[in-house]
Amino acid sequence: MKLIVTTGVKTTPAIIADAQDLATALTADFIARDHMSLENLRLKNQIDHILVVTKTQLKLIMPTGTYFFHIGMAKLRIQNLRIGKTDHMINAMQLTSGDVVLDCTLGLGTDAIVASYVLGSSGRVIGVESSPIVTELVCRGLVAYDPEDPEMALAMLRIEVVCAEHMDYLQRLPDKSVDIVYFDPMFRRPVQESSGIAPLRLLANPSPVTKDAIDEAKRVARKRVVFKEAAKSREFLRLGFQNCCGGTYSSVMFGYIETKEGE
Repeated sequence: MKLIVTTGVKTTPAIIADAQDLATALTADFIARDHMSLENLRLKNQIDHILVVTKTQLKLIMPTGTYFFHIGMAKLRIQNLRIGKTDHMINAMQLTSGDVVLDCTLGLGTDAIVASYVLGSSGRVIGVESSPIVTELVCRGLVAYDPEDPEMALAMLRIEVVCAEHMDYLQRLPDKSVDIVYFDPMFRRPVQESSGIAPLRLLANPSPVTKDAIDEAKRVARKRVVFKEAAKSREFLRLGFQNCCGGTYSSVMFGYIETKEGE
C-alpha cells in the first residue's frame, strides 16, 4: 500500500522530525503540509493513504474513512466488571494474579486493555500485531489517549506491543513461557455494528489462524489457549477447540484448550 506521512496544518519542528522519522520507519515518503488541505495533498501526490502526525494524535486517512486510536468497548466492559457483570473473554481466560497474557491478534487493543485492567500491576499483557501502521497507531494511542480513568490509563500503559507475525513470534518463545495465548481474528469477518474498525480492514492480515499456530500456542501456554469467533463458527472445530463459553444470545463465543499438565 502506497502511503505518505505529513503533519497537521499547525506544526512544530519537533512534530516534523517525528513525522520524518515515522516515514523512514514505514518506508514511506514524508511530504511537508505547507498549509495544504488533505484533499489537495492527496490530489497533488496522487495518493489515497495519508498518515497525519500531530502533537497529540496520529490519524490515518483512507478511502474508506479516517482512523485514529480509540478504546472501543473497553471502557464499558471495564465499567461492567466493576459492578460485578460477566465478561465472557475474562471467564474464558480464567485469569489469576500474576498471569502473563499473549494477545496474538492485537488489532485495536480493546481485549488487551480489558485483560491488562483485570490483571493489574501483578500481571503482564503482550500484544502482537502484524501491521506496522496499526502497531504505530496503537502504540501511540495507548500512551497518549486519556480515558479519564486513572486505573484504565495505567492498564493501557502496561501493555507491551510487538510488531510481528504471530506465528513467527510464537516460534521464538520457550515452552510454557506465558499463561494464556489469545486469538481474535476479528478483521476476517465484517461486523456491521463495528463501523469504527472498517477503515482498517485494508490493513488487516486476511489469513486465517492456522492449526500450526494453535499447536505452537499450546506449546507456549501454561494454562489455556483461547480463541474468539462467531457463534457456531466452524473455525472452532477446524482448530480443535472442543470447549466453548459465552452468552446464550451472544454473536461471539470463546473456545478454549486447557494446556495444564494432565489436562
